[in-house]
Amino acid sequence: MATQARIPRSDEVAERFEGVRALSLALAEPLSDADATLQPCPDASPAKWHLAHTTWFFETFVLRDHVPGHRAYAEDWAYLFNSYYEGEGARHARARRGMLSRPSLDEIRTWRAYVDAAVVRALPELNAAAHRILELGLQHEQQHQELMLTDMLAAMAENPLRPALWPRIGTAAPRAAPPLGGTPRPSGLYEIGDAGGSFAFDCERPRHPVFLPPHELADRPVTNGEWLRFIEDGGYDKPNLWLSDGWDWVKREGISAPLYWERDGEGWRRFGLDGLRGVDAAEPVCHVSYYEAEAFARWAGARLPTEAEWEAAAGPADPRSGNQLDAPGPVRPRAAPDGSGLRQIFGDVWEWTGSAYLPYPGFRPEPGTVGEYNGKFMVNQMVLRGGSCATPRGHLRASYRNFFYPHQRWQFCGVRLARDV
Repeated sequence: MATQARIPRSDEVAERFEGVRALSLALAEPLSDADATLQPCPDASPAKWHLAHTTWFFETFVLRDHVPGHRAYAEDWAYLFNSYYEGEGARHARARRGMLSRPSLDEIRTWRAYVDAAVVRALPELNAAAHRILELGLQHEQQHQELMLTDMLAAMAENPLRPALWPRIGTAAPRAAPPLGGTPRPSGLYEIGDAGGSFAFDCERPRHPVFLPPHELADRPVTNGEWLRFIEDGGYDKPNLWLSDGWDWVKREGISAPLYWERDGEGWRRFGLDGLRGVDAAEPVCHVSYYEAEAFARWAGARLPTEAEWEAAAGPADPRSGNQLDAPGPVRPRAAPDGSGLRQIFGDVWEWTGSAYLPYPGFRPEPGTVGEYNGKFMVNQMVLRGGSCATPRGHLRASYRNFFYPHQRWQFCGVRLARDV
């Protein structure tokens, strides 16, 4: 006899649902309606849109599809706040989301409250399939919480006054980063991918074996100080370090440093959610593209790890550890702690790998419209692993696969080196 999937207790789900939804609102608290409407580039979305899109997800795939008699708050808003779900019909152009001055930020907050109350009321009656979609929606909203922070940073960076969204948090005096060492990894057969037992996206399945030759992973990410040496050595001016597409990108876009870095008379400063501040040499470098990461690795006599190498190494680590998002504020990477072995494997910066974002052997997308969530993007993008300082704590696991195009760098993306042994 088949075993029915367990339906979690309504009070447990309500607490988790309300906590995730509340964090999104708290992240937007410093924003005016004008701030929340800005779209600094087509890659980014307005904070107001993130708040609305995640609400549309719950109203569409949970309430509309699983709660008989639910009345949509505003039928025509679905056209505005669908993202890329072709199965849900036509939608507003992504690159023009910043033109949506209406509905207002307050109207979207009211809509969120309407949908949240309807979801909580419906929890005792939802079946197992609806609870699976609800959990997908919560994981999806946590992804958008990170995107909200990175997009808010991109929007503030467009302002010549470099306004801070949150006051600077006092930190200890800058210190030197611990020496960059390596952790040898033996050859052998490893398994990667979702092992079951908890939530995972479809792109993390199925679990499968991979053979890895002997290799070495750096025990911490590359720091700002190490990146400064790359700059001073002319790393952005040496075509032999770059992939052809990367070199074309560097020349076309005039790239000479990580995103949000600015040179002044005393050196380099970096803009963040707490304003403009001097570059801390010990912090992990972030806001670099795959092209930059690959060029730096070549300059350092190393390479980027494959995603299989990364996951095999990260498997024993606690995915809730490290510098991750716990509360609203000016998140930023932190210097590596002293110690030995792999450090900062989770949190601080997403780490570019040398692996293209492709389906695992035997991959099958989720059924229905939500199956558009991952599979159709498996082309021309590269995998990142490990999460960042802007990733909500509890969202990560060793099998988690993030992916971006090689030129993109507005996310908290950094570098961990690898070498063949």
